[in-house]
Amino acid sequence: MGRFDHLATQPRRGPADLFRWRVLDPLQGKRIKDPGGFVTPQRPYDVDLVKSPAPSLTWIGHASFLLTLGKKNILFDPVLGERIGPIKRLVAPGIGWQALPPIDIVVITHNHRDHLDAWSIERLGDRPTYVAPLGNTRFLKAAGASAKIVELDWWETTGIDSLEITLVPARHWSMHLPWDRNDALWGGYVIRGPEGTAYHSGDTAYWDTFEEIGQRAGPIDWAMLPIGAYEPRWFMEPQHMGPEEAASAAKMLGATHFVAMHWGTFKLTDEPIGEPPERARAAWQAEGGAEEKLWILDVGETRHLGR
Repeated sequence: MGRFDHLATQPRRGPADLFRWRVLDPLQGKRIKDPGGFVTPQRPYDVDLVKSPAPSLTWIGHASFLLTLGKKNILFDPVLGERIGPIKRLVAPGIGWQALPPIDIVVITHNHRDHLDAWSIERLGDRPTYVAPLGNTRFLKAAGASAKIVELDWWETTGIDSLEITLVPARHWSMHLPWDRNDALWGGYVIRGPEGTAYHSGDTAYWDTFEEIGQRAGPIDWAMLPIGAYEPRWFMEPQHMGPEEAASAAKMLGATHFVAMHWGTFKLTDEPIGEPPERARAAWQAEGGAEEKLWILDVGETRHLGR
């Protein structure tokens, strides 16, 4: 029994489900075929803005962002290498690890390897303060982050200078090694600074707790929400949102801006690589969202955070 099994997403997916997805579904012609040809957009990051103390957000790729808030440089779920295990990146990191500004805080949402990457932690080293859900210190220390680690429970807050960092619930699960399923907690973060409030959901399925997060931790100015890794739906629904659900979640949160993530960087699931942003735009329009409030960034794109 994992320490946090009672909070984990249900139904639980196991080896039989993986066999159905990876073996039986293809044999029965049920796998979605990616037409190919899509290239994830990328642009150079804004060097001057990233080097400045001004509030900004840069998409590094997947769930990795560089956020500057309260004159602190914060990295979310840094995955900065060429691959995660056997899976190679489709597009280079928006900022290479050697080009990053001095990092003050590293925030980890959960210990799946596309979010807690030992190679990246090793290179970031001891300088930053690491913030992670309960039970993740051992993984961070093993990767070289032994100096300053803060563990949080759901709805617990830590203060770092002018920032308030709160771990909020997510509908997901954890496993870093084959034998430690749900031994460590997972979640999203609300980071409140002088210039505004940012939310990073981590990996999560769709649920009504988004409304509670907005009510308890809002108002939220910038909500980073996953729009990819959703097919096949029968397998992914308990753990990953689709684009339409992400647009609805942004509305439930009461977020001013919906920032798309978790697509176009790694081929993890069955949907075509270029499909998530198309569906997210259509869903956001259907939700009545203003076009300028939906941020589907190019990898490397930097935006100034103005309210």
